[in-house]
Amino acid sequence: MVNLSIGITMTETTTPSMSITPGMPVFPWWLVLIQGIITLILGIFLLTYPYGTLLVLVTFLGAYWFVSGLIGLFSLAVDKTNAGWKILFGILGIIAGLAILAYPYYSAFVVPYIFIIFVGVWGLIMGFVSLFAAFKGGGWGAGIIGILLIIFACIILANPVVTTLWLPFILGWFGIIGGLIAIIGSIYLKGHPMEAKPA
Repeated sequence: MVNLSIGITMTETTTPSMSITPGMPVFPWWLVLIQGIITLILGIFLLTYPYGTLLVLVTFLGAYWFVSGLIGLFSLAVDKTNAGWKILFGILGIIAGLAILAYPYYSAFVVPYIFIIFVGVWGLIMGFVSLFAAFKGGGWGAGIIGILLIIFACIILANPVVTTLWLPFILGWFGIIGGLIAIIGSIYLKGHPMEAKPA
């Protein structure tokens, strides 16, 4: 019994275990830099050529849905698990992709419009959930967030066409701000490398 406990103690103390420090980056700095540059360029294009850039993005989205739908159907030859869902999503992806590629200009408005409606409905749902949580003891913070979400969702749903027309500019500013933050963050990560330390 004595030897066994000593052996366990020695094993625990002599075997170093690696742990991730709280400030350790998940991605390498150069990957964050590339992501920041791409996001910044995309934001600039969205502000400079808003609807042309949106047309290109929606066309790429259509091509992605079409290819992913085909891959989902072809994957059934190898793996037949969840075959029903794979067939459903595969067919929907192919139909949506073909529709976008066949009518790119029309889709450049319809796809963002559907996205705006989805955001508005989602905002209403989350707003009412936050209000319900506030009444159940979640505090004033949850109630204020719920009210703001409901107001935001109502503004979107009351003017979905106007919101859709403003979407490229909103995404452009988000792209510029997010891209600059990512670039600055990558420079900081390069200058302050973090390494895993033994626990």
